[in-house]
This record gives sequence, structure tokens and C-alpha cells, in this order.
Amino acid sequence: MTKAYLLGALHDATERKTTYRIAQKSRGYIEFLAKGIGSLDRKAWMYKEGKSRNLYIVEFSKSLLKGTKIRSRQEKIDYIRGYFDADGGITRDPKVRYYLYFAQKDLGDLEKVRTYLEELGIACGKIHNPSKKVDPDYWRFYIKARSYEDFAKTIGSWHPVKRRFLRMKR
Repeated sequence: MTKAYLLGALHDATERKTTYRIAQKSRGYIEFLAKGIGSLDRKAWMYKEGKSRNLYIVEFSKSLLKGTKIRSRQEKIDYIRGYFDADGGITRDPKVRYYLYFAQKDLGDLEKVRTYLEELGIACGKIHNPSKKVDPDYWRFYIKARSYEDFAKTIGSWHPVKRRFLRMKR
């Protein structure tokens, strides 16, 4: 676990006064994050939200990431991996055409991750709004098919569910 990875994973987080709170359906992913935060010598609180909801939370102090910047090639890779694990998309149904994508309401954030990917030699489609009627502030871009294998090798995934579906594909 790196601080750069956590910065990427924050794209699926809620910010509170002194903590970040990441919610996911995957208990395994939340456990992974909590353990990773522990490896950075910090405490993380993990819990299930509600009795009947299938939603797990990890919460940790904002001070852990204070002043963290993305500069090196490895930090960009870790940041993208965290972003993908939190907010990226991947085909799970083998009957549907395989695809990888990033989606976000913050256009500037999405442009930054796309720039990092292209710097790493991973070809991306254009950032577009899939439906202005449904949500004029929602943006998405796909990884181009010729870069699926490069994405899998260079970026990969630490998310226990996404990792299973991320395949080497041309």
C-alpha cells in the first residue's frame, strides 16, 4: 500500500472534518485498505454500515495523506491503480464486449488520470459525457482495446473482485 494508491482510492470517498471514509460492497477490498493503512503505521476503522446493507466502510485520519504529491512514474501508477479500484469500470460478463473505463463527475480529475495513463503509453479514448439529459456533469473515457494488456501489466488492480476480471486482452 502506498499513499499515492490511497489518493487514487479517495475518488470514491467521503470527506469528513478529520477523516476520509471509503465505502464499498466488497468487504475484501475494505479489509485490504484497512490492512494497507496499518502498514503505513496508521489506524483505520472498518465497519459494516447498517444491519441489512451490504456496504462496508474504512475510515482513517486525513493527516495520513497531508502533503502527499504525485510526482514519480511509480506514484502515477499507484495513483491510477487506486483510482481504478475505487471508481473504474470493467466488464464482468463474458458475453459482453470487454472494456475498461474511468468515470467521474470531476472533469479535471478525469483529465489528470487520462494524462498520466497516456504518459505511461496507455492509449485512451476521448473524455465524453455519455448522456447530458441524465447527468450533464458526468464524464467518462475508455481505455483503447490495443492497450488492455499494457493496462493490465502496468497498472493492474489490487481490488479482489476487479483483479479477477482484469485480463490480458488485445
